[in-house]
Amino acid sequence: MTERPVIGITSYSQQAHWGRWHDEAVLLPRRYVDKVAQAGGLPVLLPPVADGAPLLSRLDGLVLSGGSDVDPARYGAPPHPAAGPFYPARDSAELDLCRHALATGLPLLGICRGLQVVNVALGGTLHQHLPDLVGTDSHAAQEIGYGSHKVSVAPATQLAAILGRSEAAVPTHHHQAIDRLGADLVATAWTDDGVIEAVEFERPAVDHTGPFMIAVQWHPEAGDDLSLFTALIAAAREAAP
Repeated sequence: MTERPVIGITSYSQQAHWGRWHDEAVLLPRRYVDKVAQAGGLPVLLPPVADGAPLLSRLDGLVLSGGSDVDPARYGAPPHPAAGPFYPARDSAELDLCRHALATGLPLLGICRGLQVVNVALGGTLHQHLPDLVGTDSHAAQEIGYGSHKVSVAPATQLAAILGRSEAAVPTHHHQAIDRLGADLVATAWTDDGVIEAVEFERPAVDHTGPFMIAVQWHPEAGDDLSLFTALIAAAREAAP
C-alpha cells in the first residue's frame, strides 16, 4: 500500500463554545488526529451516528477514542453514584463499530474508554469507580489533564513487542477499568495496584497470528511515544488489499 492508510477515529457530540457560537458540536481532542497523522495515517473523524458500520469498509484502521463512561446497563450492572453522565447514542455507535471491526479484522486501537468499549463489546464488565477498589484517585489524580503512572507489560505479547520494554510511564486519566475480561481477551499490562491497563487477543504462542487489536487504558495520544499509532498504521498497510 503506497497511500497513507485512512484511520477512522471515533468522536462525540457535546455542547461547545467557539467564537460567538454555543451549539452542539461533534468533538475530538486534536492530539488524536495529530498522532495518527504523525504516524503516517490519514485521520477521519467518525461522529456518533447510528448504522455507521458500513463506513468501515472504506477505512484501513480504527481508533476508539477516550471519553465518557459506558452505560453500565450495557454490561448488566446498576450505575454507581460516581459514574456518568452516559451518552446512549455514543455507546450504541461505538459498540456497533467495534463489533464490526473485530468481526472483519479491521486493525483497531482502543484508548481509555476505547479499551472499555472493546471489553464490553466482547461480554466483559467494568469497575465503575476505581477509588472504591484501590483506595486512591491515583489513576485520575488531576481533575483536568493527565497524571502519570507506571505500567508493567507482559513479555512475549504484541504490546511488549510494540513498546520494546517491560515497563513504561504512561499518561493517565480514568476512574473506571476492566473487571471481568471479555471473550478471547488477555490482559497484557497492569499498574502496581493490579488494575488492567492493556488487552489484546489470545493467540497461539508459536506465530501470534491474527488481526491487530490492541487496547490500552492510558492515553498514548497525550504522550511522546508514537509506537502504538505506528503499529496501527503498519497493520493497516499490511491488511490493505
